[in-house]
Amino acid sequence: MNKTIAKMIDHTALKADTTKEQIEKLCEEAKKYGFFSVCVNPTWVEVSADLLKGSDVKVCTVIGFPLGTTTSETKAFETKDAIQKGAHEVDMVINVGKLKDGDDDGIEQDIRSVVGAAKGKALVKVIIETCLLTEEEKVRACKLSVKAGADYVKTSTGFSIGGATVEDIKLMRETVGPDIGVKASGGVRDRETVNAMVAAGATRIGASSGISIVKSEQGTTAY
Repeated sequence: MNKTIAKMIDHTALKADTTKEQIEKLCEEAKKYGFFSVCVNPTWVEVSADLLKGSDVKVCTVIGFPLGTTTSETKAFETKDAIQKGAHEVDMVINVGKLKDGDDDGIEQDIRSVVGAAKGKALVKVIIETCLLTEEEKVRACKLSVKAGADYVKTSTGFSIGGATVEDIKLMRETVGPDIGVKASGGVRDRETVNAMVAAGATRIGASSGISIVKSEQGTTAY
């Protein structure tokens, strides 16, 4: 059971003050506990890829993080650079303001720019930042993600006003259907919450409390 849960977790360290020593510890923990990936800021991709060489732990990074307001061209460059440095997965943030403006074409193009830059070399997750969206906006964001060719939709950055909820995971799963991944991220700190998210349709969990989760203990922080 623990191993199954571990393989759903992106072991995460995205704070601005994260040090190389903390990244080294993160990677060691990921190998020890069998997490699916480490999720790190782009500056740590190359270091993480080197530390995880020879293991089955993937390197995940974030694009346009945490606001999603960089240009599509910048996001595409950031994606290519991250893949070149060893990233296997990229979690991009949509431009929430454009979504609220009703600029669906702009959102689709933004996602496509990252999907195109990944070109089958990396899996693409789309962070829609559910805490800032209405239900209708969440549905639109998910549909546009699928249309643009994303592999996953993801709830949150963990740096806004709220995180993942069971209700949002249910809505996202219903919207994208069975063939697209759904990642719950933000406030997922314990086994009970993970179980609820998985039951609602989540197929990946983003958390910095992964060790506590697999040990069935209460964690302290999660993204």
